Amino acid sequence: SKSPSPRQNMPVRYFIMKSSNLQNIDISQKKGIWSTTPSNERKLNGAFWDSSMVYLIFSAQGSGHFQGFARMGSAIGCEKSQDWGSAGFGGVFKVEWIRKESIPFQFTHHLLNPWNDNKKVQ
Repeated sequence: SKSPSPRQNMPVRYFIMKSSNLQNIDISQKKGIWSTTPSNERKLNGAFWDSSMVYLIFSAQGSGHFQGFARMGSAIGCEKSQDWGSAGFGGVFKVEWIRKESIPFQFTHHLLNPWNDNKKVQ
């Protein structure tokens, strides 16, 4: 499928998105949207504009699993969503879900994050 923008010679970025619950991930998968805290918005918008592609890997807090991954489909706007029912979230942005599957962290223990002291990705 097509990149949301023609920035082909730029890096691909990856972010792990921790959700407070599985319900928010279900809403995202059904509606193709996501919202995060305002403190994350600057990093994600910067990555969206400075990268060829931004992938978001989702995990619900305390689940011990990844629930899938999506591509960031738009920059984060000012419009808020009532879907999550929390005043702590910022603007909504589009996500294009690529894989919706529960993967236990034990299957990814071989993945290490060099920008986080080579800790396991989970």
